[in-house]
Amino acid sequence: MTGNPAPSACGLEYGIGTAGAWYKYTPTEDKNITISTVIAGQSNDTRIMVYTGDCTTLACVISNDDYSGFSAQVTFRGAPNTPYYIVFDNKWSNSAFQFKFSESVVVPDRLSFTSQVVSGVAGTYNNCIVDMNGDYLDDIVSVVNKTKIVVSQQKPEGGFNDVSYTTPNTIVEPQWSIAAGDYDNNGFNDLIYGSSSGVTFVKANATGTAYTTDRKTQSYLTQRTNFVDINNDGKLDAFVCDDNGPNRYYLNDGTNMNHNRGGLGDFPSGGNYASTWTDFDNDGDLDLFIAKCGEGGSGVGGNIDELYRNNGNGTFTNVANAANLAEPSQSWSAAWGDFNNDGLMDTMIGINSDTDGLNKIMKNNGDGTFSDVTAGSGYESVTGMSREYVTYDFDNDGFLDILGAGNTIMFGDGNFKFTPNGNPYNIDIYRRPIGDLNNDGFLDIQNGQIILFNNGNTNKWLKVTLKGIGSNRNGIGARVEIYGAWGKQIRDVQSGSGFGNMSTLNTHFGIGQATEIRKVIVRWPSGKVDTIDNVTPNTTLNVVEGSTLAVSDSINDKNSFTVYPNPANDIINFKTKKDFVPVLAKVFDLNGKIVLQTEIVKNAMSVKQLSPGVYVIVTNDKSGNSYSQKIIKK
Repeated sequence: MTGNPAPSACGLEYGIGTAGAWYKYTPTEDKNITISTVIAGQSNDTRIMVYTGDCTTLACVISNDDYSGFSAQVTFRGAPNTPYYIVFDNKWSNSAFQFKFSESVVVPDRLSFTSQVVSGVAGTYNNCIVDMNGDYLDDIVSVVNKTKIVVSQQKPEGGFNDVSYTTPNTIVEPQWSIAAGDYDNNGFNDLIYGSSSGVTFVKANATGTAYTTDRKTQSYLTQRTNFVDINNDGKLDAFVCDDNGPNRYYLNDGTNMNHNRGGLGDFPSGGNYASTWTDFDNDGDLDLFIAKCGEGGSGVGGNIDELYRNNGNGTFTNVANAANLAEPSQSWSAAWGDFNNDGLMDTMIGINSDTDGLNKIMKNNGDGTFSDVTAGSGYESVTGMSREYVTYDFDNDGFLDILGAGNTIMFGDGNFKFTPNGNPYNIDIYRRPIGDLNNDGFLDIQNGQIILFNNGNTNKWLKVTLKGIGSNRNGIGARVEIYGAWGKQIRDVQSGSGFGNMSTLNTHFGIGQATEIRKVIVRWPSGKVDTIDNVTPNTTLNVVEGSTLAVSDSINDKNSFTVYPNPANDIINFKTKKDFVPVLAKVFDLNGKIVLQTEIVKNAMSVKQLSPGVYVIVTNDKSGNSYSQKIIKK
């Protein structure tokens, strides 16, 4: 096979070379393998792709381009007696070069994943995990080409149902980023593709069964895209990082997405790479952080990160200098989250090149400033790089972790200390969206066609899904808080984090071994606040804006059960649909107070002890999903 081109670009942006240098390696035991062309004095432009399988059918394991300068490097875990094909292509250069190959011993994992190929996943563009059919279960979106999307819809019983959609010619594909959000508030998520020549909106119809496209005429090199309600009118707008000039945004007037430029990153030569919308100052509106790269600014300021405070009147002010976040590093993305559970959003600013500095952990002081706490955090010794940096609680211990450099998860301890997993994961630095792809409460990672399913542990969890009424349908921009033995945890609902991919819109919390969640608060962009008391761990809580009692009426949840007789005097019976088997019931009065909690036996329960009136009954099934109905006690 030596001399033949690689079978696919393995997730790399710039397609397949015309020839390849092939090497075969078969470990005899579990090994961590590193392959690198980062060699002193060598400047050849190289790319590495690693496959498994055979010469007839090969599946991508990992790839890399431009790890350090033009050199490439990958690290992956090799299984015993499994052949791996290591390919260097000539996409940029067919000059001779050297590479290093090294092995290390596998040690026990803190958290393990099981790799599984999902056959319906196709395409080589930036990946998207989001609910696309309105059931709040995470699906996988594959953009195959300019006219085809495949959605691998997660089934409640496990596995995926692959559905193909033909779209009008979008002209552009999501070469650089993809984001999802319901920008027409019809209950089905739409997409925005970010390309080297502008953006296209891909819009779901009223039933989620077909898509139309809106190709914008502005041609520019995009980077990160987000759906976000910039002017807080209840309709999602779109923000786009421009690599070569001031940023772009498209304001939603209810019919059209209208192009605007200026006021949200105006550096004349751009350098805008990843945008994160989060409420860093806890004033109830969304602020904007832009991770920047010197390539756009040619070393004259285009690499200085920016933090735009929302002034609450439609204007934004860059406060990065005063906040101590005007970093000059080659930061292609940053991970924002509350690392120490004090109710303030901190950040990890990641690097894709070490030219102007290394990774940094920045603590939010609560007064508009941030302190560098990298020393002693574990990141002071991390020299690896990545384009994608995101933060989630992967082990459900109640503290945020960071997925980024070194193909590993840095596990947080709640005190700005991060420890890498014992071994690297087989994750490409470009393709790593996050979501719960088997609905077990533990977050999984997509790596192209391969899904890394989280094997989990005994820690407990909570998922919160939102339906906006006065706010945008997704609740993007909402702040979700949970209270319990751990104190307080917070999450901001975001469309588009990291550099290029799209992760779940469902908010996820780990709570360790805690046995109760005292309170959940949702602070909506509209200003409304929903409070739900005494939430059961290991459940999915569906919150409708303004309901307080979290009565769900999503398309999938609607009519999951009915009760009879209703009004009732003594016993109420449950008639269930869609394989929903209720096992536990909580009854709330209209003030939100829980007045009864009991097991459901043979689809029936007693309400004899309740006083006459109107109540809401919230039921849980064995998987922890919760649904609601109103009942009347005679």
